[in-house]
Amino acid sequence: MVTMSPISIDGEQFTAITVKLPKTNFMAVTSENGYIMCGALDVALLNEKLKDRKIIAGRAVGVRTIEQLLDAPLESITFEAENRGITAGMKGRDALLKML
Repeated sequence: MVTMSPISIDGEQFTAITVKLPKTNFMAVTSENGYIMCGALDVALLNEKLKDRKIIAGRAVGVRTIEQLLDAPLESITFEAENRGITAGMKGRDALLKML
C-alpha cells in the first residue's frame, strides 16, 4: 500500500510518502527542492554517480514512521544538502525547512 499525505512544519507544507513493503516500510518527506528518506536512500550514489543532478537529500536510519523520520538525526546527507547548511546529525524536520 502507498500513502501520500500533506504535512505542515512551522507553517510550511511538505508531502509524506509511505510505501508498505514486506517486512519493511519505505518512507520519504519531500519539498519542492529536496527530501529526507529512510535508510533505503543511497547517499553515496547521489553524491558520486548522480552528482551533476545536485540532489538535496538526507538519510535517517532506524525509523519506522514518518514522525520518527522527522525527529531522527540525519545519518548522512548529499553534498548539495551540505551546501544549503544541512548537516549530518540535524533533525529531519530542521533539514526540510532548510530545503525551502
